[in-house]
Amino acid sequence: MNTVLLLWLGSMFLTPASNIVGFQQLSVPDPSGKTLSVAVWFPSVGKPVPVSVGPFQQMVVPDGVVSGTRLPVVVISHGTAGSEGSHFDTALALAANGFVVVALTHTGDNYMDQSYAGNQRNLTDRPRQVSVVLSYMLTTWAQHDRLDAARVGMFGFSLGGLTTLVDIGGIPDLSRTRDLCTKRPTAPECLFIQQRNGDPLSLETSTPTWTHDERVKAAVLAAPAVSYLFGPGSLKDVKVPIQLWRASNDGQVPDAWNTAVIRQELPKSPEEHVVNGAGHFAFLPPCGEALAKQVPQICIDEPGFDRQAFHRDFNREVVGFFQRALIPNR
Repeated sequence: MNTVLLLWLGSMFLTPASNIVGFQQLSVPDPSGKTLSVAVWFPSVGKPVPVSVGPFQQMVVPDGVVSGTRLPVVVISHGTAGSEGSHFDTALALAANGFVVVALTHTGDNYMDQSYAGNQRNLTDRPRQVSVVLSYMLTTWAQHDRLDAARVGMFGFSLGGLTTLVDIGGIPDLSRTRDLCTKRPTAPECLFIQQRNGDPLSLETSTPTWTHDERVKAAVLAAPAVSYLFGPGSLKDVKVPIQLWRASNDGQVPDAWNTAVIRQELPKSPEEHVVNGAGHFAFLPPCGEALAKQVPQICIDEPGFDRQAFHRDFNREVVGFFQRALIPNR
């Protein structure tokens, strides 16, 4: 999974929104950590221009005014070594359909800083960071009066999927990492932890503190990673609607001990989508030419799989789910 670190070092590409989208980048104070870098997309008015978000470029209205009131909010949690721009095309699609989208760059697990990667701290701190950003957006952001605090959703890819599950009530059992790696020492998750000299394989010396956020009312999970941590009863308090995505050829987070566990443990069956012929990285935006040459392992899809076409369908389905889950009378 560490190869995704290189994703954000590549070339730019342009994806215009179908409706006018405003964009803003923020620095959000974190009382328990480093200042968090945050990107915000929202329905707006004005003339869109090319604006960068990380190594990508998009057509948006920079620092625009939010158009509308009582708007639903979606928070995005990226995967290992990602950034606030990791799912910018999905953010654009949501904002073009009336959502305010907030994506943070996770401290200690992003393309510039991997100091938490492979360690327990990363698993426990990510959900807390999400809650810090959500509180800022709902109470402090200059245009927070345009938001509806009662209609908040969350999108999580890969390790962002585990982050999302914790925020909506899941309680991981960290001892299950040792169980998995004893039975399957060559599992990709185990190899990643070993490479990082991570602590999840050591005996626990303290009880972790997990942050839950009851403000999140619906969630989309795309190829959620480390889901084997959810044993019997771990997801019993997850009551919000969930849309669950998995790739049929995912070699990074195999279904047998990831999405299969989620399906089994959720008290209510999720809306599940299986993407045939896709690998783990299909949920990331299509690669530009330069990026594909630099890191082909995360850009080259299975023969016959069209990532660009898939993202049109994927974004439409994600938008539709959040409309049904968060917007009454749809």
